[in-house]
Amino acid sequence: MQKRRCDHCHLEFDEKVLVSDNNFKDGTKYFCCKGCQGVYHLLKSEGLDDFYEKLGNTELDPAKEDLGDVQKFDLDGFNEKYIKSKDGFNEIYLIIEGIHCPACIWLNEKVLHQKDGIVEATINQANNKAKIAWDSDTIKLSEIILAIRSIGYNAYPYDPSMQEIQANATRREYYAKLLVGVFTTMNIMWIAVAEYAGYFTGMKSDVKNILNFAEFVLATPTLFYTGSVYFKGAYYGIKNRYVNMDVLVATGATLAYIYSLYAMFSQKGEVYFDSVTMIITFVFAGKYLEVLSKKKAVDRLDSFSGSLPTEVLVIKNDEKILLGIQEIKVNDIIEVRAGEKIVIDGVISWGEGSFDTASLTGESAPLFLKNGDKILSGFVCLDAVIRYRAISDANSSVLSKITSLLEDSMNKKPKIEKLANIVSGYFSTAILLFAIGTFVFWFFGGSGFEKSLIVAISVIVIACPCALGLATPVSTLVGLGLGAKKGILFKESSFLETMAKCDVLMLDKTGTITTGKPKIVDKLYLKEFDKSLLYSLVKNSNHPISKAIASQFELSDIYELQDIKTIEAKGIMAKCGKDILVGGNKSLLEENNTTCDEYFKDYSTFYFTINGEVVGVFALEDTIREDAKEGIESIKKLGIKVSMLTGDNGKVAQKIAKQVGIKDFYASLLPKDKADIVEKERKKGKKVVMVGDGINDALALSKSEIAITLGSGTDIALGVSDVVLMNDTFDSLYFAFKISKRTYQIIKENLILSFVYNAITIPLAMAGFVIPLFAALSMSLSSLLVIGNSMRINFATKDK
Repeated sequence: MQKRRCDHCHLEFDEKVLVSDNNFKDGTKYFCCKGCQGVYHLLKSEGLDDFYEKLGNTELDPAKEDLGDVQKFDLDGFNEKYIKSKDGFNEIYLIIEGIHCPACIWLNEKVLHQKDGIVEATINQANNKAKIAWDSDTIKLSEIILAIRSIGYNAYPYDPSMQEIQANATRREYYAKLLVGVFTTMNIMWIAVAEYAGYFTGMKSDVKNILNFAEFVLATPTLFYTGSVYFKGAYYGIKNRYVNMDVLVATGATLAYIYSLYAMFSQKGEVYFDSVTMIITFVFAGKYLEVLSKKKAVDRLDSFSGSLPTEVLVIKNDEKILLGIQEIKVNDIIEVRAGEKIVIDGVISWGEGSFDTASLTGESAPLFLKNGDKILSGFVCLDAVIRYRAISDANSSVLSKITSLLEDSMNKKPKIEKLANIVSGYFSTAILLFAIGTFVFWFFGGSGFEKSLIVAISVIVIACPCALGLATPVSTLVGLGLGAKKGILFKESSFLETMAKCDVLMLDKTGTITTGKPKIVDKLYLKEFDKSLLYSLVKNSNHPISKAIASQFELSDIYELQDIKTIEAKGIMAKCGKDILVGGNKSLLEENNTTCDEYFKDYSTFYFTINGEVVGVFALEDTIREDAKEGIESIKKLGIKVSMLTGDNGKVAQKIAKQVGIKDFYASLLPKDKADIVEKERKKGKKVVMVGDGINDALALSKSEIAITLGSGTDIALGVSDVVLMNDTFDSLYFAFKISKRTYQIIKENLILSFVYNAITIPLAMAGFVIPLFAALSMSLSSLLVIGNSMRINFATKDK
């Protein structure tokens, strides 16, 4: 009976059972079911039939039928558990079932992007994890799931706890396979010793046959059980016309196994079952350690959201009620006892105690907090019972935002990793060609089939695209994990590479070098005036200087002002009845045609005028951060040029710059001026890191390669920064540079190690100097060398 493939899923069936369809211009199409027929019509009508060209001969699962469970995706309970709200849109992580190749990802993303209301749809090929953001007023999640199912795939929500269970199951499976490999290898080595001894001293053929059969018994489970992971990887690699490391290992071990079977049954030549076992076991041991190291690095990143309570104790009407964290609303009163972790951000309303902040800031010393202090999710209460008022819900808490940030960071690959992956793909193909060429050379050179095959197997096994492929991702994971441990969060892993290449650091003065909390050191009243006018004016400004002046007065009378205008980097203006009030620096006064003498030249000066007449002058001084001078000096030792930008006057700027050891500074700058200076440095070929408070220097931050705000996890810091410093210190800034530079350096070292290893070992193998046993051992060692070198990143913060 004639066989035919379904025109959608490419699975092969008897032609009689297929559904034929003549409604196409390019001839009759055949489908295995109505689902595949429907998907084919859908893709044709939507202009997405390019999918089949990208798919090639890859087989798909038949199209999924409507399972009748899509309504659950719109239920409130499901939404509370899996869906987050961000920037007015809903966001969810899904695992897409049925993805086999890049063509599948292309099709899913294409179909989802064509749906009205979907603003983002990205799929990670490594784990089939999709991030989808949509407008719930335009499209429902159930409709998105149906769209995925309509093209032959299925989707279910990503659950970290289930992923942990799956990761542990994988680790146990790998461990069992490794035990089998180690057991058989240890036993086969004893037999191999006897065989090699017999080879030199003589051995009866029947004894040799028994030993060969014993090696066969031990090698078979090693190849097909321990080595199954390589056959599976090789199958998908060949299926998608991609030569990977699994293809090389599976090919080398299988060829040695098949030849050994021939030698055993024909009793001609030597068997290489010991090489088969050792190839698989040594390479698998390297893979197992790779899995453990990746898991350890990912676990460190997951520690932010690990062991979070799902319920909290809420005080309502003087009663204590256990509520799920998704039910908590702003202004709810939550009680926390010693040993419990904070899940919702808030402000302490009763009690005081010490808190472990290490998971956010990296600081080991406990932080003492009292009534009125802000408390962040991720803190752990150490020694007291406190109550606090919630200022966020679970999805908008700092910990939730950081968790999302870390999930996103792992999906953005550095440029150097993308390049390594491309090279690795071509490398594996080249090795197969080298092996074939080596076999041909040795065989026609008169060395015989056995010798030629063994040399070719050594070439295949010794080559290590694995080390090349591990060079960047393992280092990146370790760097991200170390940063997270120190309270330094890189929003994208690519920012590690970008920051490592930066050679200029520009620091905003107020709130960065200084604490951003100026104090009045002197004042001068030139004329009697109503202090409530000044108080009413500065209360309408959030600038640190305005807050400092407002703190000097305890007035109950606040006037209602009109036409309030805030002038960036200059001051504030308003009207109170017929009076025109102006408060700010000398530049603002001059713009409003008010002349004045210059007072307090060595300080930041605030002038207050009523109807164009100066009535009060205030001298203010900001406190320099305690670790600013030492931190800036440490950063300069890394070869980074440090400059200071400020809107303050030249005298004050010079004084601050001298105190912290900065030679290059720019004063009297408007926000646009700061951005222009950053842009000017970049035009010189410099790469700039800009550090500010994220408020009045947002434009300058946006112009730099890397933007950093010192905000201790505030919304501004999380929103504006490319690198978030949870611990508001210059030490954190120094460590951010150190970690990124060390990570990038290790990546380059790993790539050099991989290239040098292959440049030396492949020619040796082609020349016949390396047997398969040592080829497997050296291949594993090269991978372990890369992993071990990557772990050196953990010492980046220990030599300050």
